[in-house]
Amino acid sequence: MIDRRAFVNLLGAGAAGLYVAGCASASDETSEEAPVPTSLVERVGLGLFSIPHLLEEDFEGTMRLLADIGYKEIEIYGPYPFSVPAAQEMWAALTPQLGFSASGYYGMEPEGLRSLLDDAGLSVPSLHIDLGTLRERIDETAEAVQMLGARYAGIAAIPEQERAALDDYRRLADEFNEIGRRAVERGFRFLYHNHGYGLQEVDGAIPMHILLERLDPSVVALEMDIYWTVAGGADPVEYLQNWPGHYRLMHLKDMTELVRFEGNGDNPQEWMELFPFMASPGAGVLDIAAIVAEAKTAGVEHFYVERDLAPDPANMLQASFDFLNALQG
Repeated sequence: MIDRRAFVNLLGAGAAGLYVAGCASASDETSEEAPVPTSLVERVGLGLFSIPHLLEEDFEGTMRLLADIGYKEIEIYGPYPFSVPAAQEMWAALTPQLGFSASGYYGMEPEGLRSLLDDAGLSVPSLHIDLGTLRERIDETAEAVQMLGARYAGIAAIPEQERAALDDYRRLADEFNEIGRRAVERGFRFLYHNHGYGLQEVDGAIPMHILLERLDPSVVALEMDIYWTVAGGADPVEYLQNWPGHYRLMHLKDMTELVRFEGNGDNPQEWMELFPFMASPGAGVLDIAAIVAEAKTAGVEHFYVERDLAPDPANMLQASFDFLNALQG
């Protein structure tokens, strides 16, 4: 079993639109053409943590597969060669249990990775990295972001020991704003991906609300994971409606049935207990079409399929793309 503190630190270190046809005017007997429906997700993306084994077996071939299916964007995860030693050591300790070890640039130089992706027609709008590296090596992070042509870099989760109390969330919000300001000065924006904790009331307040009330959306972008948001007992549409302009990226996966964390979703053990209920977008009970439509209104720019460690990756990739590509609005 993966040590839960190590795992969360590592992660801190991944109704279809309808239209109404115009009708003839009773006064002038002219008709208007029906509005042409457009795709809600114009550039379908993939979080690479969905398919680590395919990547380790044949990274270049997998990138060609993604492009052939129709994916346009990917989100990569660390650690990277420039990550702080603590992140490198933690990853090395976990990989025997995970069953794969490749991450970051997948054994390539960053220029080689960028060239390969350019040839495949894939872009990297965002990357996940550990909090320690952002704190200590933001210049190296900026170099990686610029080399890859990305716009966002940030964390998949807050380390569990850093969010034990409401005051921790206040402190972290202020620190995220500071990291965000430093990031903007270097040409990218800091992102924070929610992982299901912090969505229930604690001591009279909801931790996620504390973050949202203090975060500056001009320097910090949020990445909503709809699965973990629902598992945490929250409504993705309500968050998008109540906090427009905060969410710029989104992870999409479905639920085979509606499930919630047994607790508050505070630790990786609770997360892993819900892995069996994950489904490809469109193959479960979540109203993904409605969520995506609201996300577009709220300012979300990038949509990634992200079904963690998908058990049947080839079929998942095709089915997920087909569903999202067919959404119209």
